[in-house]
Amino acid sequence: MAECPKHKPRGFSTLCLPISPERYQQIIDSPALFRHWLDQAFRDTPELFPAAFAHGYTLKDDRRSRQRGLRLRRIRCTASGASFSIRPDFVLPDMTAWADEADDPLFLRAFGVPFWVLARVFGRDPMFWYRIEVGLGRHSLVGTTARRTPLPEHLVADEHHPPRDGTKNYIATTVAAGCCLGSALAPNAGADDLQAAYGVFQEEAQNVQADYQPQTVNTDGWAATQQAWRALFPLVVILRCFWHGWLSIRDRAKHLGELFRSLGEKVWEAYQAPDRRRFAQRLRRLGEWAGREVKAAWVLEQVRKLCGRARLYGEAYRHPGGHRTSNMLDRVMRAMNRYYEDGQHRHGSEEACQRHVRAWALLYNFRPWHPATARVNGGAHSPAERLNKHRYQDNGLRNLLVSGSLAGFRR
Repeated sequence: MAECPKHKPRGFSTLCLPISPERYQQIIDSPALFRHWLDQAFRDTPELFPAAFAHGYTLKDDRRSRQRGLRLRRIRCTASGASFSIRPDFVLPDMTAWADEADDPLFLRAFGVPFWVLARVFGRDPMFWYRIEVGLGRHSLVGTTARRTPLPEHLVADEHHPPRDGTKNYIATTVAAGCCLGSALAPNAGADDLQAAYGVFQEEAQNVQADYQPQTVNTDGWAATQQAWRALFPLVVILRCFWHGWLSIRDRAKHLGELFRSLGEKVWEAYQAPDRRRFAQRLRRLGEWAGREVKAAWVLEQVRKLCGRARLYGEAYRHPGGHRTSNMLDRVMRAMNRYYEDGQHRHGSEEACQRHVRAWALLYNFRPWHPATARVNGGAHSPAERLNKHRYQDNGLRNLLVSGSLAGFRR
């Protein structure tokens, strides 16, 4: 059984279940109808419930929300004695708004539209929309996103470093299957702070799968990042990112014209080698060719560094599912960077910023794709839906809220 998190967030004892407002009003005043709906929801979506629910429960009590006037019921699990509130998915966790009211504003927030713009277009005030968004950061990022699927075995990790109140901080980011599964703040890029930040991903992942151990993680060459991952997951294989090796060459050689194009073709020809032996051969030939043709010492140095890492880069051939480059993570970070640039980076307390970076990751995972992108991805509406091969609701925000039942944690 999964272990409970060290810090139990708000919503940890609340089940969020899909139901229409009309149907909810029909059943909420009838204990028999409510139990029938709850039992059917458990049969259809047992992953949204605590494990003890299967051993029986009783209806405990009810209350009425002051903000929405909505009646809510609580249950008590017979086996564990734990009590849980039942919340329909058409209302937000803090009960300050209906989900349909917040759907469009939060969709725009995923793209970095400022809070004052939301207030001008949708009403309320900027802090109202800020509190709604940051409140999502209490959810388990891993548990909410990977609700109906085993956790990916091959990861990509790196740090984004936007400032917070003018001081550089780092966001330890873990990506898999196109979803952002880890996003935690680190005050600096030392091994201890990065271990603590990536440890948030570890804790949430092992809450979902107690024996979770990724096979590989792709990183750049930063030693502290690799040290942090080895400390958290001793059996993980660190794969060196080939893309970062090429970037070091590109940034110094892009002024070389035709020689640069020839150099790029040979680098990527080596990358596309079908096996480890031919990959090493092509890198040796690349080094020999560069020694003859490249006269710029600062470019030749980077080419030789790339060729000298043949063993590190070649390790990926032993793990066919592993990521040889960080392109997947770079796509997530481009969206993350635009989000923070448009919002003038991060401000306020460390706790608020921690929730903010996690809230954006959830919005990114569940925000609807362009229809053309959805068609390419088999009709999936979002990265999280593609990962789970399932959606609870067609509405993106309500799908996120249901996936965040029990704040995304397993109990």
